[in-house]
Amino acid sequence: MPRVKHGAHNEGVAIDRQVELVGARIRSLRGARSLTLVQVAELSGLSHSFLSQVENGRARPSFASLERIARALGTTQLELFAALAQSAPAAMPTSGAVVIDEGVGVSGPFAEGSARVLVTGASAFTPMEFIARNRDFGEYFVHDEEEFCYVVDGLVEGDFGGTETRVLHTGQAFYYRGGTPHRWRSPDGGVYRVLVVKQRIQPDAGTSPGPTPGTERTGS
Repeated sequence: MPRVKHGAHNEGVAIDRQVELVGARIRSLRGARSLTLVQVAELSGLSHSFLSQVENGRARPSFASLERIARALGTTQLELFAALAQSAPAAMPTSGAVVIDEGVGVSGPFAEGSARVLVTGASAFTPMEFIARNRDFGEYFVHDEEEFCYVVDGLVEGDFGGTETRVLHTGQAFYYRGGTPHRWRSPDGGVYRVLVVKQRIQPDAGTSPGPTPGTERTGS
């Protein structure tokens, strides 16, 4: 997890707080998807007791474990890390606007490419800049949230559950309801850049059912 260096003691406090925030985000997503700890344990292959410790901030999961938890919840490690920024004291202003400078924001590997989260503080949505050049489709992504996408640059071929494949070019947009399987690739091997705006489930606000045990879910 990202670290904030303010000296040995303060660094430990910061890391502990990060563990608590990520654990709380995992717990809220699990509740929003109406999943029990037992179901998440079955989907992720991790133990019920370990997941309980993670949710309560008493265990710091490895990147491998966090990836398995994220997939079970229909999200990604990047979005769980983004919860650190979105859970910060900064909130939507009563007037004016929040400006996100170039290079600012939680960033890291995402699907077959990389992404940067373009929001800080509490918000009802998660906008991300996604960049990749993968020629092959990866796994399908499935999540409960609705998602809007705008092709900023390049060509993108989208596969929406195997029943519909579309090639989209710069300036085109597309969106889909929650639960729609989707995956992207570059039809010509070139770099493509997509602005992704994902609905954000607020803590304990969701009621949609989660995946049945054994169903692969990965977020985008």
